[in-house]
Amino acid sequence: MSQLQYYAYPGHGVRLRELYSYNQAVRIGDRIECSGQGGWDPTSGEMKKDQLEEIDQAFENVDRTLKDAGGKGWSQVFRVNSYHTDLSDDAIKHFGKNIRKWMPDHQPLLTVLGVAKLALDGMRIEIEVSAYVGE
Repeated sequence: MSQLQYYAYPGHGVRLRELYSYNQAVRIGDRIECSGQGGWDPTSGEMKKDQLEEIDQAFENVDRTLKDAGGKGWSQVFRVNSYHTDLSDDAIKHFGKNIRKWMPDHQPLLTVLGVAKLALDGMRIEIEVSAYVGE
């Protein structure tokens, strides 16, 4: 697999790579694929206690990951897969608010799944994306 470039942003991204042997993003030609991003502090790794803040932080972490891999951020995202331990109306409405905030000029492909548990303790949302960045 030639031309694969892997990225782990400084702080918690590098820590996760060291602990679990995975990267936060890979650039494949004109695309960036992101590993699932949670609502953790990007430096300390501490999970947000408030669910709505955790959702906001997960979106910010996706943006950070895309930019670390050389992208422009959410404007290039065409697919979003999200995993939630809480699919309450408040959580999903807040998720939708973030979709509109971060991608005001387009609507991506979207899959939203409810799950029993996510990988890290206290994690209630995980967002993975695909972005087209051009050559």
